[in-house]
Amino acid sequence: MQVEYNNKLYDVIIEKKNIKNMYLRVKEDLKIYVSCNRFVSMKQVEKMIKENYKSICKMIDRQEYLSKKNNEFYYLGKKYDIVYLDTNSIIIEDNTIYVKNDKELDKWYQKQIKEIFSNRLEECINKFKMKLPKVNLKIRVMKTRWGVCNRSNNNVTLNSNLIKYDIDVIDYVIFHELSHFIHPNHSKNFWNLVSVYVPNYKQLRNELKK
Repeated sequence: MQVEYNNKLYDVIIEKKNIKNMYLRVKEDLKIYVSCNRFVSMKQVEKMIKENYKSICKMIDRQEYLSKKNNEFYYLGKKYDIVYLDTNSIIIEDNTIYVKNDKELDKWYQKQIKEIFSNRLEECINKFKMKLPKVNLKIRVMKTRWGVCNRSNNNVTLNSNLIKYDIDVIDYVIFHELSHFIHPNHSKNFWNLVSVYVPNYKQLRNELKK
């Protein structure tokens, strides 16, 4: 079974599970996954797809956008072209990064992530007016979250992909996680605290959803 959108055909994968409801999602492979009970008929699946066609199209657009962005090189909110040269150093000129090979590029990228995230965390902590514990920074790739605050061990974990965004966005995520040391929820008080340090947090939050 396939779904047509923008003159392209997208495969539908039906996953039979021990569940009551039916669920639709489009994954990174641009296939449409339908999770349903094993007694659900093909006719019911087709009906669900037809009724949710617009939502499916939006999910496809979203995944194609993310795939394109992930295959492009972004650094602090700016897109760069990568040019490989026989050089022992990283050269950045305008919209181009000159580098010897992918290994050296990744080494440089990881170093920037650690340095910039560490500096921004320290800067944000210094601006924070309420008492905080001694915060430990952790960095890792996360698929569904930009940051995590663990109050039990005082860790703030940042998604390494934040390096693709500008400093304002990075700072927003840091202030967001620091505020969780004061309010361990997303209550009105929490967002009021975030807004003290990031008045335009709604705009920056939307940037992370693109």
